[in-house]
Amino acid sequence: MDSQLWVKILLIAVFVIFAVMLVLPGRGARHLAVRRIALVLVFAVAIVAIAYPELLNSLANLVGVGRGTDLLLYGMVVVLIGNIISTTRRHRQMEREVTQLARALALSEASRNESGSRPRG
Repeated sequence: MDSQLWVKILLIAVFVIFAVMLVLPGRGARHLAVRRIALVLVFAVAIVAIAYPELLNSLANLVGVGRGTDLLLYGMVVVLIGNIISTTRRHRQMEREVTQLARALALSEASRNESGSRPRG
């Protein structure tokens, strides 16, 4: 059996979750809460890894990764991609909101112009 099986399964599962996140629409407060909890967990793991680097090596060996630094790299890649996905989703949502506001403003200006008031310059 492959010694890196556990870490491969975990990484594949995380990336499947990320793929699902890309497809599903964002959920306001709930999504924000999950992001904040994840951020706190990342900070906690970073503090523990700094304070007890041998723990990181032991965990790496447990999941089949050769060194703690390799496990840290895998974790950083996961966090980076998660952040990219989250930022992309927020950007898309903001674009939709700006589009809706622009449409509402255009309709408001058009109805104002039809009623005989002067156009804004």
